[in-house]
Amino acid sequence: MTSTSSALKIYFAGSIRGGRADAALYAELITYLQTKGEVLTEHIGIPDLTANGEAGLSDLDIYNRDMTWLLSSDIIVAEVTHPSLGVGFEIAKATSAGKRVLCLYRPQPDKRISAMIAGCNDVTVAYYQTLNEAKHIIDNYV
Repeated sequence: MTSTSSALKIYFAGSIRGGRADAALYAELITYLQTKGEVLTEHIGIPDLTANGEAGLSDLDIYNRDMTWLLSSDIIVAEVTHPSLGVGFEIAKATSAGKRVLCLYRPQPDKRISAMIAGCNDVTVAYYQTLNEAKHIIDNYV
């Protein structure tokens, strides 16, 4: 999608250093979100991005860039099935800044979503099983 000043700015959050098991799903969600607006963090879906993070950038560089994107976004969409300290931090920063936050979670038989996310009134948590269900949730949220 071509960036324009009126395009919805979307910050997508998903696990990087916490594990990349859902990288392909992130890519699918990002592609779908791009039909709704400009995804500032499209690199989260790149298959070559490993749990080691981005080469060539310091942790400070990543923090500063991501906080700029987060604070300039209109909404945050986070896939939170795989726990990630970074994603939790981003959600906390977003809610503190008054951003709209949607957390997508696939229920797991041996795991529960964090109470700090599920119990936060400033976060919309949506449970899904399939990509199509997630797309429908996104449609209703955006």
